[in-house]
Amino acid sequence: MDYHALPGISLPATTDLIHVEQRPQRPLSLKSPAVEVLTDLRIIDPISIHDDVALEEAHARMINHGIRLLFVSNNAGAFTGLLTASDVLGERPLRCMQSSGKQRKELLVADVMTPRNQLEALNMGDVLHASVGHIVATLKEHGRQHALVVERNSNSGHLEICGLFSTSTIARRLGISLNFLRVPRAFSEIEHALLHES
Repeated sequence: MDYHALPGISLPATTDLIHVEQRPQRPLSLKSPAVEVLTDLRIIDPISIHDDVALEEAHARMINHGIRLLFVSNNAGAFTGLLTASDVLGERPLRCMQSSGKQRKELLVADVMTPRNQLEALNMGDVLHASVGHIVATLKEHGRQHALVVERNSNSGHLEICGLFSTSTIARRLGISLNFLRVPRAFSEIEHALLHES
């Protein structure tokens, strides 16, 4: 095949840099495919942190990146757990300070993160056949703001975390508040609220 250079154009003063939230997105409903709200970690590099980093530094990284979750690894690069904004701002730091005698500035990520052996994940095969409503119901049933998605690497035979669902992303796309996602007790209540929003 004969390849040729593409023509270039000069950039006028009215050239803007696109922002993620400005990209056109298809309307979303509970019946939409779940992959519409999946953060695909095969395309987007996950933001991670080492488990021996100070908790305050981890919190600052979340704020700087505008995220509520960090993937945690050890110095060998192995995945060891998750750290969420709820872990940082909730009761865990206080409980750790009481039990260990540490001051807050001495707390490390490892002190309050959720270790890998306490995490569960969804199978990508199931996600591909699921709707947004299934994901909302799953997050609500487990009382979580995030759900990991895994698939098996055919070369290593290991499970790999390849995706992430977040209630904040789903809420933003559905046009409902994050608080609302945590409050309703039944899936039907969510559907009712979506149908009756002005």
